Amino acid sequence: MKYLVNSEEMKQYDSNTIEKIGIPAMVLMERAALAVLKEIAKRFGEKNPAEIRVLILVGVGNNGGDGLALARLLAEKKISTDVWCVGSEEKASEQWKRQREILRHYSVPIGSKAPDSEYTILVDALFGVGLSREVGGEYAKAIEYFNRRKGYRIAVDVPSGLNADTGRVSGCAVRADLTVTFGFCKRGLVLYPGCEYAGEVVTADIGITDRSFFGEEPAMFYYDEPVRNLLPARAPDGNKGTFGKVLLVAGSVNMAGAAVLAAKAAYRTGAGMVKVITPSPNRVILQGAVPEALLGTTEDLRESLKWADVAAVGPGVGKSEEAKDALRTVISESGLPLLIDADGLNLLAEDAGLQKAVTEREGAVILTPHVGELSRLTGESIASLKEDMVFYVKKLAERLHAVVAAKDARTVICGENAATCVNVRGNSGMATAGSGDVLTGVIAGLLAQKMKPFEAASVGVYAHALAGECAAESLGEYAVMAGDIAEKLFSGAGTDVRYREADFL
Repeated sequence: MKYLVNSEEMKQYDSNTIEKIGIPAMVLMERAALAVLKEIAKRFGEKNPAEIRVLILVGVGNNGGDGLALARLLAEKKISTDVWCVGSEEKASEQWKRQREILRHYSVPIGSKAPDSEYTILVDALFGVGLSREVGGEYAKAIEYFNRRKGYRIAVDVPSGLNADTGRVSGCAVRADLTVTFGFCKRGLVLYPGCEYAGEVVTADIGITDRSFFGEEPAMFYYDEPVRNLLPARAPDGNKGTFGKVLLVAGSVNMAGAAVLAAKAAYRTGAGMVKVITPSPNRVILQGAVPEALLGTTEDLRESLKWADVAAVGPGVGKSEEAKDALRTVISESGLPLLIDADGLNLLAEDAGLQKAVTEREGAVILTPHVGELSRLTGESIASLKEDMVFYVKKLAERLHAVVAAKDARTVICGENAATCVNVRGNSGMATAGSGDVLTGVIAGLLAQKMKPFEAASVGVYAHALAGECAAESLGEYAVMAGDIAEKLFSGAGTDVRYREADFL
């Protein structure tokens, strides 16, 4: 697990490090500059210093101070460096002024106008994490000029113009090849569209660590480890009952595929038994595709709820009255952990009574909407949701007293009182019909093995993404189908963060 911080959290941890732990701000600034220098050396260390020319764009805040410190370090390496300062030096931070005084002893030119020279490396140290306004005027012109120049672009901490909290572009933003960020990765560097502007992200240790939390941990995290380390332990003497019974209400006439994919994924995730409630015409298809599955119809639903450890409703069920009655029954007449997906979410969005029942039921509820379904559940436009997905997902989780896993290029998982998990893995090949049905089965399978709802949703999304990466590694992103994702779940490569099958041979 790795933390993702917002600007307020980062400012607090920076302040705690300086004021409570006692590491001076100038020391942190020096370490930040050294961290950027280290990354430059990794990429250009084999070149003759005389062949390298660097432009550093600085503002007059502490981010600009990092840039001034870097200019000095580059000068010491005999690398030709120019500094382009945008902003009034009279308004500069104290650390910036101190770095400026130090730099006077080095032959580094500092100008206030856009240079015409050619550069090997362009370093952006204009703004830091605290940008909260639209970029305009001379700053916008500087960023646009910076982006037009040829050269390898490096952003210091956060690409200037990017909102560090949401990844939103504030008018315009630097497009970096590399971002060297400090202490902890910032949310905006992994959320869209910010991740497209950040390029490669390196998180450098400059002395701001978890010791700087003082009881206030970041509210967001992501997984970046072998998923097998996150799975529930399996008892060596267990049996099919030990590993949980999943009841899956899925499929409709001519829509058997969703039930097949979800059932297979639940088994691949380790569930001991899976029973599928689906219309009779689907029985032959299911028996052929997933012979391990038990089968039932809506007439069996109430008895099946007594048998199950967890229920999942929605994949491929359609929006018929029968489907709505089944959803109402599972919500109102059972306290089982419940996952609602696909058409189950559309039915829920249209019925205030069902939403009220969700908030009042004793058992936990997980909702797994894609952005369109999230829009219907929240009443917000897709454009608004994408401006700040985390905010709206958290708001829905609190309103319905549920865990919400909002599926997108960056899936966001929020609980009512839990931290927020963001999935940063996966690929475009997973944007294919049935992929969400596989995820339903994965999360249901983890719930059946007694994982807590927020953890099951977060780990399930991560495992699903790694399986998608594994499928793409084998087939290519264009060729991935949902069934390929299900086949790769937890099968060697699908359990490892590297996701290549060769790692397990």
